[in-house]
Amino acid sequence: MTVTKEMAVTHADFFRMLPSAFPDRDYDVQGTIIWRQWGGGTLEIKLGPEGTRRIALLMLPQTLVTLTFQGYFEAQRVELIKQFDKGFRRAGG
Repeated sequence: MTVTKEMAVTHADFFRMLPSAFPDRDYDVQGTIIWRQWGGGTLEIKLGPEGTRRIALLMLPQTLVTLTFQGYFEAQRVELIKQFDKGFRRAGG
């Protein structure tokens, strides 16, 4: 199963925030690909090219992030997506 997310981050932002998603740092990084083995399966995260999203005068970074799950039950995938989303959540204000 594959999930693609459009995220308002640069690659540097992503790697700075990654430990918030997976605090045990149980992952491997090779360039713009991250692998995490957990619960009998593998999560592969691929960062697409950095871009910019323009909304009126506002310019935001944009990166497509693809999460590919192999060997997971649906409940495990849901848990990993929740953990990922929580780690990359930002507070506005």
